[in-house]
Amino acid sequence: MKSQARATGKAASKRISERIAELGDWRGDALARMRALIQEADPEVVEEWKWMGTPVWSHDGGICTGESYQSIVKLTFFKGASLKDPAKLFNSSLDGNARRAIDIHEGEEIDAKAFKALIRAAVALNASGGKDSTKRKRGLQGARRSRGTPSSA
Repeated sequence: MKSQARATGKAASKRISERIAELGDWRGDALARMRALIQEADPEVVEEWKWMGTPVWSHDGGICTGESYQSIVKLTFFKGASLKDPAKLFNSSLDGNARRAIDIHEGEEIDAKAFKALIRAAVALNASGGKDSTKRKRGLQGARRSRGTPSSA
């Protein structure tokens, strides 16, 4: 791979495609499949290339990364701990306060419908401001109280 510099948009998409081709095995196939599902779930997703060569998908903030290792492809969701996961796709990094990950091993298939629902939920969480929206509401309510304005105004 040429430069590892940060990139977004078409430049990042090109680097991600190059990375998939460079892998040339089941990991490239898995990463390509998950990328396609991300794009189907959110046609407005932005592809980025960060951190010395890591594919990142964003929409109003980071959704997930797509890393490849010798024995797994790892999709790490930035706010995974805040997402409902009824299909129990998250199988890694389960003890963290924020992130959750999906580790895909050779031969494993991920439930496409459940995965796309997880992507849409992550986008919705980003659009709502995530956990920060609660802090902003509390701050606004405190400011209203200090001015003598009812907090329900």
